[in-house]
Amino acid sequence: MVYVHIAEGFEEVEALTIVDVLRRAECKVMTVSMTDEYIVTGTHEIAVKTDMLFGEADYDSCEMIVLPGGMPGASNLQEHKGLEAQIKAFASAGKKLAAICAAPMVLAAHGALQGKSATIYPGMEEFLKGATPTGEAVTKDGNVITGQGPALAMEFALKLVEDLKGAQVRDEVAKGLLCREY
Repeated sequence: MVYVHIAEGFEEVEALTIVDVLRRAECKVMTVSMTDEYIVTGTHEIAVKTDMLFGEADYDSCEMIVLPGGMPGASNLQEHKGLEAQIKAFASAGKKLAAICAAPMVLAAHGALQGKSATIYPGMEEFLKGATPTGEAVTKDGNVITGQGPALAMEFALKLVEDLKGAQVRDEVAKGLLCREY
């Protein structure tokens, strides 16, 4: 199971691309509201109905935590104490973590990027405390995948598919989406 965490002010392109691509790859993926409501509104005023509230999520069955960016979405993710505890637990257990755009700052703030290479939205590198910024579109270092931003959501999502299902499934999904690189 993959949990994509949706906070008020999330970046819609990132969140929905990730969910769509993972579902095309037949990954079990659920959206998790970081509010007390199932409906969460993104930074561009698009309201999305999530699959569950944070308190309903079973992190023992979760294989990967995914954090879309956007502002103030990433800040709202960072302030959520329950998510902080899960990120720390996943990091210490070597379980999969992924964040795009501004959201890698959440992983860094909670110690999950310590000693790792990572990328973030350009100009936000100062928030990658403990990590080595790569400036790459998408960076994978061990159990962590980070991406730069909205236009790279497809590349980021395909990297998640590769990590979860392998390069062959990634290539099949990319071909079906008419991605020219695969």
